[in-house]
Amino acid sequence: MTLTYSPKVFLPLTNLCRNSCDYCAFRQKPAESWTMSPEEVEGVLGDGAAMGCTEALFCLGDTPETSFASYRALLAGWGFESTVDYLLWGGEVALRAGLLPHTNAGILSGGDMERLARVNVSLGLMLESVSERLCEPGGPHAAAPDKRPSVRLAMLEQAGVLGIPFTTGVLVGFGETEEELLATLDAIVELHARHGHIQELIVQNFVPHSGTRMEEHPPCSLERLTRAIRQARRRLPPEVSVQAPPNLNPGTTADLIEAGINDFGGISPLTPDYINREQAWPHLDTLRAQVEALGHRLEPRLPVYPGWVSWLPEELQARCA
Repeated sequence: MTLTYSPKVFLPLTNLCRNSCDYCAFRQKPAESWTMSPEEVEGVLGDGAAMGCTEALFCLGDTPETSFASYRALLAGWGFESTVDYLLWGGEVALRAGLLPHTNAGILSGGDMERLARVNVSLGLMLESVSERLCEPGGPHAAAPDKRPSVRLAMLEQAGVLGIPFTTGVLVGFGETEEELLATLDAIVELHARHGHIQELIVQNFVPHSGTRMEEHPPCSLERLTRAIRQARRRLPPEVSVQAPPNLNPGTTADLIEAGINDFGGISPLTPDYINREQAWPHLDTLRAQVEALGHRLEPRLPVYPGWVSWLPEELQARCA
């Protein structure tokens, strides 16, 4: 079997976010926040291209300009009216550098996704969970309006209507019940059945981070994670890849493969995992040795899977050849 990964650079455009999830270590208060300047974006993209990366992952908090006047002023000073304008510019710079952009910018309108699809080979949004219970007072999503299941499902549906290759995922072990997890997987299966746009599903295990409200919550067990992977693989059609992040699961390569993954997601030789900074990417040679010792192959891939390249604008299709 061939397992894949995407050689990437990670560009956390800003860690401002209007949501406040109980487990998130990425979001920062304005006084402690960081927004990448255009010069920083250009530098990371150039360095990533020189190191052989093919994916430029743009990731940021949900709609930061709706909550932070200082951020709006910063964008305006650089000549951008919105985050989407900045992402469009960043995507164009990435393409000029020889990288293929993939953007996960939280909740986007249909119009914003259409604009970003001109310079991105795929877009993404973690569904995480369809549990309304987790959004109630005391739940991990209580202070996160953009984590309401109806809001996230609506964006996933719109992406399908627009024919955009898409990545989504579930979060496992952060307080959901088994029934809620299965309902989330089934919702993704139904979306793909209608539109065929889900190219990969990330099964991400919860890992507690110090300084968050859930720092004492137990991490997702390997048994819980592998059970979720098996359920995902059983439910999804074979063309949809199932992925688990190797940096969150050191020493479990054999377990993850046996459970049903065929992809390890993005791995960067340059930038850290800004969402999980305490968990370093595995050294690629080590991961390859582990995969080969199990009788498999490890190969790089693009941030759009082959079955969805024909969905792209002609200019982007040519760059994927």
